[in-house]
Amino acid sequence: MSVKRAANFSAGPGVLPVEVLEKAREEMLSQAGSGMSVMEMSHRSKPYDAIQAAAEADARAFLGIPDSHAVLFLQGGASLQFTMIPKNLGGGADFVTTGSWGQKAIEAARLEGAAQEIWTGKADKFRSAPDLTALDRTEGAAYTHITLNETIQGVDYMTDPPADGTDWVCDMSSTIGSRKMDFSRYALVYAGAQKNIGPAGLTLVVIRKDLLERVPEGVPPMLDFRIQAENDSRYNTPPCWSIYMAGLVFRHWLDRGGIEAVEAANEAKAAVLYGAIDGSARFYRGHAVEANRSRMNVPFVLGDDSLTDPFLKEAKEHGFLELKGHRSVGGCRASIYNAQPAENVKALADFMADFAQRKG
Repeated sequence: MSVKRAANFSAGPGVLPVEVLEKAREEMLSQAGSGMSVMEMSHRSKPYDAIQAAAEADARAFLGIPDSHAVLFLQGGASLQFTMIPKNLGGGADFVTTGSWGQKAIEAARLEGAAQEIWTGKADKFRSAPDLTALDRTEGAAYTHITLNETIQGVDYMTDPPADGTDWVCDMSSTIGSRKMDFSRYALVYAGAQKNIGPAGLTLVVIRKDLLERVPEGVPPMLDFRIQAENDSRYNTPPCWSIYMAGLVFRHWLDRGGIEAVEAANEAKAAVLYGAIDGSARFYRGHAVEANRSRMNVPFVLGDDSLTDPFLKEAKEHGFLELKGHRSVGGCRASIYNAQPAENVKALADFMADFAQRKG
């Protein structure tokens, strides 16, 4: 069946690999000969056991997660982790704020106890990220929280934090799996699935196993990392379908060259889109400074803001969807996650060049 696919540049839920969607369609009524859809299976059945075990194994292989870390398949998105992490690891933590999601993280942590903001890019409208080796950190802080890639502002550290003994806690929602990362440097990583992992409803948490012993008594069971780990992420019914889909996504990329191939493709796509912005004689202007430009989320504005709405209208007519920027930044934003086809990015860049030539 031939289906015309839109060029979907949504920041999340984001585009998924067509091959994964086709595989899920094939198995919708009977997964692996079970006679059941994944959506109908008991989460404690042998068929589902195999699905979750494969998803974890392929996540470890694709992302490079070491045995020192547990993998949890949870719910509630990054927003629930903003509360869950301080409940489990302690409220006295340092926060580095490079954008809107970092702000939300510290606001939630403050409700759970002390939280110190040791750096913020707010004065510069969140256009950059700091050198993490040069921060003035709080003595005795329970952990230091960063947002590796800010989805709204398009600001990315472009590197892992230093291996300096700090318990780095990281929101990796919009950049996980986009390039090779050293998970041994992180005490805890969390990521909402709906950008590079799979459909909404799943949150991937990667936590160093020794941290599970730090969980205090009295944490509500659903929010307790130790209880979730002891129950294989099945203290209650997990988001089975989203875990199944995530497993298909991990396997998809492993079969196509792994993280190295994904990273190379993402570098190429980002170069095309930023090339269109930089080559426009400031008709278009990017938001983040060059050193911190995200390869996943590309916010930009038009030099003449009166042309923004006509640009978005024409873009939609050409099949380029979800390009409107977040209300806090304005302008436009193209999210080019792993599954965004290179031809869509090239077509968007060509449209931008044509629009600039006609309107500039």
